[in-house]
Amino acid sequence: MQADGEKGQTVGWASWALAFGLVGALGWVAPAHSQQAQAADTPSGQATVIELTQVGCQFLGSENGTDHGIHPQSKADCEAFNDDTGEARLAEARVLRVPAGDYVFRVKNEGVPYDLGFWLRGDGLLNRARLPSVSGGGLGTGQTGDFAVSLEPGEYVYSCPLNPTLDYKLVVEGQG
Repeated sequence: MQADGEKGQTVGWASWALAFGLVGALGWVAPAHSQQAQAADTPSGQATVIELTQVGCQFLGSENGTDHGIHPQSKADCEAFNDDTGEARLAEARVLRVPAGDYVFRVKNEGVPYDLGFWLRGDGLLNRARLPSVSGGGLGTGQTGDFAVSLEPGEYVYSCPLNPTLDYKLVVEGQG
């Protein structure tokens, strides 16, 4: 499942069909402007959609809705910002916790003047090798892309390597 302008590909143990959600079932309520869960039709039925909004050098909801007001013109601008502030921001960042299952990460480029992407993968070398992953790019300013994956229990991180963000944490628990 891909939106206009998105050149995503799915990577993992097999062809993973769906992506990230059931967040509402866990009692997590996202700010309306950044991340929210909703049902989406997928080839194998319903998946939960997590909406992620990227602004300069960050995902809004992952940083509790705080927009740091960075207006990068290049990847280097974000790298410098993250070097200066990343450790403190990550300490305050929201850890997403969801049950295993089918998810769609709907990622929006809100005002970043160059193409963005999305990369979800296992946290650490062992988890990166054994857990499903999804990635893609080509999201121009104002564009939204869908990244579908079926998540197994474990610890993950997600980020945008093109608009360098922090590696935000995602914990997938038990069976959905």
